[in-house]
Amino acid sequence: MNIDLLRTYLLGLPHVEETMQWGDNLVFWVGDKTIGGKMLALADLSGEAKAVFSFCAGPERYHQLLEIDGIIPAPYLARAYWVALESYDVLPSRDLKDELLNGHGIVYNKLTRKMRELLAQPKTTKKKPTKKRAL
Repeated sequence: MNIDLLRTYLLGLPHVEETMQWGDNLVFWVGDKTIGGKMLALADLSGEAKAVFSFCAGPERYHQLLEIDGIIPAPYLARAYWVALESYDVLPSRDLKDELLNGHGIVYNKLTRKMRELLAQPKTTKKKPTKKRAL
């Protein structure tokens, strides 16, 4: 597995979008970040971090995944049950895809009801809600 294959897989999941943030980090979101989407995964493209890829594992899988050599608590996100891979070959491709699909479900379920309804609309009718300014 590599970042190109992971990117293709993640962008094929429902409602997943990507941004570049915090330097050379490719961040994958469930829903549009600007209107309340939530982070699903993060890939370090700089090669300077200890981990190359982090993702939401959820409380049920978090501790089990940490028992695998090459998987560590994700820096800054471990309290939210995120894990990080020290290299892309830590997990077999199919297992990693299963974990990401599980993480997608966890993140999607944390979205607000309003955001899930917005994502359920057909793409042609979707409109970004405007934020009302407080006066």
